[in-house]
Amino acid sequence: MIIYPAIDLRGGRVVRLKEGDPERQTVFSDDPLAVARLWREQGAAWIHMVNLDGAFASANDNLRILEGVAALGVNVQFGGGLRSMDDLARAAEAGAARLVLGTAAVQQPDIVRQAVERWGAERVCVALDARGGKIATHGWQQTADVSPVELGRQMAALGVKHALYTDVSRDGGLQGVNVAGTVKLARETGLRVIASGGVSSLDDLRALASSGAVAGAVIGMALYEGRFTLGEAFAAAGATHAG
Repeated sequence: MIIYPAIDLRGGRVVRLKEGDPERQTVFSDDPLAVARLWREQGAAWIHMVNLDGAFASANDNLRILEGVAALGVNVQFGGGLRSMDDLARAAEAGAARLVLGTAAVQQPDIVRQAVERWGAERVCVALDARGGKIATHGWQQTADVSPVELGRQMAALGVKHALYTDVSRDGGLQGVNVAGTVKLARETGLRVIASGGVSSLDDLRALASSGAVAGAVIGMALYEGRFTLGEAFAAAGATHAG
């Protein structure tokens, strides 16, 4: 199981939002590159980076930050506001190793198909973010009338292999990850599902890893608040490194 330390970007800073609410923001660093360098030095092979400005359709310079992080020699899984082939191409050119599509997967599934054809299934991931059992879109500000499993099956039919699953109600709250929902999604869609949102303890990681069905876990708030170290996360996930 791969561990992905998270870097959420807003206004050029590293932040965390509780339940995706822009009004409930905590700033952890004014230097995203320094944070990425720290995770890299501690053994991360992957970093999960979210362009929150892009998700909220705000002007930003986060592709420049992506370029800097990718230059550190770490794989970046990048998402937030990628809603067209041009958006995806710019992120890929900036160094993203994997591109995460959220809103586009719901509203423009053909873009997902095109992305898989252009960059290959290993470089494409769909975000199956859910609130109340339905898919959340537009930076989690709206919902669509489709369940994560339904959308996951549709994406698998388009050639998608990787999916990110976030229980929005748990994101940024250190309430514990939704293990059952993550495992169910993986088993019912056949996707390589990465758990995100709410990881608060090493027990969360052990539960995900022991299921044998979960491909990875994104960790944000728990690392930033020092609940455990990245090294301890790797050990709990049954890995000596991140990838």
